[in-house]
Amino acid sequence: MEFIESSKIKDLFLIKPQVFGDNRGNFFESYSEKVFNQAGITAKFVQDNQSFSAEIGTLRGLHLQAGESSQAKLVRVIQGKIFDVAVDMRPNSPTFGVWEGFELSGENNHMLFIPRDFLHGFITLTPDVIFSYKCDNYYDKPSERGIIWNDLTLNVTWPLDVVPVLSDKDKLLPTFDSWK
Repeated sequence: MEFIESSKIKDLFLIKPQVFGDNRGNFFESYSEKVFNQAGITAKFVQDNQSFSAEIGTLRGLHLQAGESSQAKLVRVIQGKIFDVAVDMRPNSPTFGVWEGFELSGENNHMLFIPRDFLHGFITLTPDVIFSYKCDNYYDKPSERGIIWNDLTLNVTWPLDVVPVLSDKDKLLPTFDSWK
């Protein structure tokens, strides 16, 4: 596996697994605690989640779990293609409020390690996306927080010029300026 630390945000890693292919298809190791620890990623994952998005332009985010329920995530796409965004919300970080985006797909098999205290979201670039992620802490509904996807201060450059498909909850998320 190749671990590429973001040039913009410390501790955010794009991970490229080694894919072995032949006439039957391919195989790759998507997670090895030993290999991740050697790369300096020591998160102990306790929960796996998966989502399916049927339409192009489905946007999920920007979300995080706050406080003691904060989660580091290892995210990847099993089928389809997305633009994935992570925003540094670590209070004392020199890159607080800085975002970076990555294209993840079932074809490139790239993964993203997102540390605790980061907002996370993605928009689907193809239909029928299957998105999977590991978390190092359990989901806790009272700890849910988020920022609206089109916040003017964060100014995330989403790659699609469409009105995104949003959940009712995501339509009501506050702005970055109201973050506490």
